[in-house]
Amino acid sequence: MTRRRAVHEPGYVLHTYPYKETSLIVELFTRQHGRVGLLAKGARRPRSALRGVLLAFHPLHLSWSGSAELGTLVAADWAGGQPALSGIGVMCGFYLNELLLRLLPREDPHERLFAVYAASLAQLAAASDRAAVLRCFEHRLLDELGYAPLLVRDAASGAPVDPGRRYEYDPERGPLAANGSAGAVDGQTLLDIARDEYSRETTREEARQLLRALIACRLGSQVLHTRAVLAELQDL
Repeated sequence: MTRRRAVHEPGYVLHTYPYKETSLIVELFTRQHGRVGLLAKGARRPRSALRGVLLAFHPLHLSWSGSAELGTLVAADWAGGQPALSGIGVMCGFYLNELLLRLLPREDPHERLFAVYAASLAQLAAASDRAAVLRCFEHRLLDELGYAPLLVRDAASGAPVDPGRRYEYDPERGPLAANGSAGAVDGQTLLDIARDEYSRETTREEARQLLRALIACRLGSQVLHTRAVLAELQDL
């Protein structure tokens, strides 16, 4: 059986679960190992060095070892440099975490996505355009998972998408010239998504609906709980 070991690996806590009386199971997103699950022994004890460190949205340096699917967390230290999220930004951060938990396979490295995630947290902490941050992350997540949406060419004809036309979007094929059907999107919206440009009001609304639909295709029957909360709080 292969023994896993990592030392001072950059990572973030996605979620924690109580385990027995004093321990935690920690889901992490790491730069070189992707999503990993680790047992943090005694992390809930009052004097544990891990207590108060295993918090979401804070960059950490992590060390672990183990030969089973669930390794053992050896150490976790603050890496610093990340302002704390606040207000609606906290729920936006949990939405990003839930997307990674639901869609990212274990032990599947995505260093570019890790960089996008870190940048997204920094933008949310700075109270940037949160809707744009979420759309950019959704787009990049689909891309990294191998489901990059076709956005710049008509799926049937191969012609460049016309910004002045309306298109239906087939999740398995891409944009198809529409004939007044409900649910169509502007060609300009598709081109804006391709450039991660969300300043246009129509693009913001149509991109939210389209990317949400594309992610739903990959989630199957899984439900995103944070999305329902965001919908109640504001249009994100």
